[in-house]
Amino acid sequence: MSTKDLGPVRLRVAPSPTGDPHVGTSYMSLFNLAFARQQGGQFILRIEDTDRARFRHDSEKQVFDTLHWLGLTWDEGPDIGGPVGPYRQSERLATYQPYVEKLLREGKAYHCWCSPERLQQMREEQQKNKQPTGYDRLCYGKTEAQRRELPGFSETPVVRMLIPDDVPLEFDDLIRGKVSAPRPDDQVILKADGFPTYHLAVVVDDHEMKVTHVVRGEEWISSTPKHLLLYRWLGLETPKFAHMPLLRNEDKSKISKRKNPAARLTWFVEQGYLPEALVNFLALLAYPPAQDAEGNDVEKFTFAEFSRDFAWEKVNPVGPIFDLKKLEWLNGVYIRDLELGDFTSRLLPYLEREGVLSGNPGLGELGRLQDVAALIQTRISLLKDAVPLVRPFFVGDDMLEIAEDARAGLGEDAKDVLDKAIDVLGDIDDHLVSLVAPSAWNAENIEAKLREAIVDGLGKKARVAFGPIRVAVSGAKISPPLFESMAILGKTSTLARLVALRDSL
Repeated sequence: MSTKDLGPVRLRVAPSPTGDPHVGTSYMSLFNLAFARQQGGQFILRIEDTDRARFRHDSEKQVFDTLHWLGLTWDEGPDIGGPVGPYRQSERLATYQPYVEKLLREGKAYHCWCSPERLQQMREEQQKNKQPTGYDRLCYGKTEAQRRELPGFSETPVVRMLIPDDVPLEFDDLIRGKVSAPRPDDQVILKADGFPTYHLAVVVDDHEMKVTHVVRGEEWISSTPKHLLLYRWLGLETPKFAHMPLLRNEDKSKISKRKNPAARLTWFVEQGYLPEALVNFLALLAYPPAQDAEGNDVEKFTFAEFSRDFAWEKVNPVGPIFDLKKLEWLNGVYIRDLELGDFTSRLLPYLEREGVLSGNPGLGELGRLQDVAALIQTRISLLKDAVPLVRPFFVGDDMLEIAEDARAGLGEDAKDVLDKAIDVLGDIDDHLVSLVAPSAWNAENIEAKLREAIVDGLGKKARVAFGPIRVAVSGAKISPPLFESMAILGKTSTLARLVALRDSL
């Protein structure tokens, strides 16, 4: 792609590699990408790695991996390049320097030699006196020699903007209309380590990368007057702004990685959410669902459908509640709609992670897994929930552990039930009659024989009759459908497990 091929709109997401990617990165990526695709433009991934104190080497790859997992792919970025790179801010340091020098030369910025200790003391005094916090311009208009004579001097200066008294505080927002922001103080734009702050870098990068629409969280509303001022001072064309509402916990607080594990994008992979379900859920946050012909909300839709009908004016500026219960429900809907083979393959990483299957299962294991998957597909909402349900089918009969609550729940008649089950099931022929005729060892026949012998013969209610059998076969009080499970396990394993539990009573 050359600069001649740039589309009518260009949008970007710009995460900082300071830890596990925040779920807000995917949230912003989704809305940026939806509009870019709708308009036939480009979506850019830029890595804003100027915060070297919090920088983590593995974080960038996590950003790539999780966004690819979600299918939120970009047209330009650090990993694939593009016509306006480089796409890491740490590789663009020489780009920012001329802009800083221009601001210094024109008197729109100045050097500040105040030490961190002096700034901290200044803020504490302002708070104590109930004054607005902000830099007091001690360094403004002074030479280095003059400033050196005063307390709190630092050898390496930063560069600050000189905010004028008449700085415009209102701007137009695609989501919120006319927005008024608080008056900013003299913001640092170049740090002592030579790296730009977000405020300078974002303006320069968005300009040089031809970004037409800046879509970001509402926490940046207060910074927008500073950015607009920089655009004006530097003679740059101003993009359009859209400030998305912040994702919130149920108590209305801002969702953060310190307090909520769901703020970590990798958490959703660990828990077994489907990427398409998470994308669907994120699209429902701050955006109304479409409606069908009868006027009912359509809450399940694809990214393509979302992008096709997207409009900024439909975004609700009120911070949406990140309702994990709704996400889990939606994830369950998506799981049930998967083709059986697809569902089975998606279980593999979770089963391998927990040691249920090896990293290279054989055809027989895969065939058995698909049979089990058919039993549990409608019973789980998260892929990781399949692990305890699948495990009993892949452990040796002598290695099956009986859960304490399951053993404790066995009644006094468990011995009689197990004795009867062992007796009646031993008489079922499990040999194939022919290649086309099934064996007598099947779910329907197993159920019929057990009902006749235990429910009818011993006069037991079904719940009592089959409880001990379920515990013997699965090791748990809750399992996939019992008779189908016994059919999959086979006669030999089923009887071995029944005998093992009976002998332990």
